[in-house]
Amino acid sequence: MAADYRVSMANPKLKSATKTPQDANVIARRKPAAAVRTAYSLAEREEIFRRFSVQRPEPRGELEHTNPFTLVVAVALSAQATDVGVNKATRALFKVADTPEKMLDLGEERLRETIGLYRNKAKNVIALSQMLVDQFGGKVPETRDELVRLPGVGRKTANVVLSMAFGQATMAVDTHIFRIANRIRLAPGKTPDEVEVRLMKVIPNHYLYHAHHWLILHGRYICKARRPECERCIIADLCKSPEKSWDVPAPLVELPPQVIGEAVE
Repeated sequence: MAADYRVSMANPKLKSATKTPQDANVIARRKPAAAVRTAYSLAEREEIFRRFSVQRPEPRGELEHTNPFTLVVAVALSAQATDVGVNKATRALFKVADTPEKMLDLGEERLRETIGLYRNKAKNVIALSQMLVDQFGGKVPETRDELVRLPGVGRKTANVVLSMAFGQATMAVDTHIFRIANRIRLAPGKTPDEVEVRLMKVIPNHYLYHAHHWLILHGRYICKARRPECERCIIADLCKSPEKSWDVPAPLVELPPQVIGEAVE
């Protein structure tokens, strides 16, 4: 009877009486299509992101930019770098080259001089600027498939641009989000792509648009790589991380608005 019950739950259209015991065992082992690995119930996930929404009602990315193009450039430069370092490098750059056309006029040599330590990425910036002019009329495209065609733009960069520039609900899995998703067992996965897919499924839809920034900021300032500051965590009582060192949540208060460019990495 137990096997028959599991079969009927897995697929109500299947009648267990018509299946052999072997068929029933196979079907019983299958996970429902909507099942996703997470250590949290829906109610717990709702509460986690409700608290994040109270703490930071309007979270913002910390890369300085003035338009979709400068955002693409900033995010592309931020690979294996800190937002603080990228902001320092791009402040002077974006004053003179805030469009693909102006970037091409600047040229690769002057670009290398302007962005200093990021000069090895200058070739990609010039190449993506050229592609934007040649194939997209100088405009940053609004689809992931088109964005990832740009030199130096991967899936994570595309997701950041879609979210911050075009208001789409995406999940750009950087090192902070990958660490947190696995550490607290919210959406564990072996690769950033796995984590992205699982997070998009486990995060309640009405919190999805800001979730990317909430998780990044939580990882950057609280759930840090070397030592998570559990005593300052607003979800300490809900967290299921085996590394957790504190069970009492920090006071849930709205934080002051972020000052872009002054983040501490």
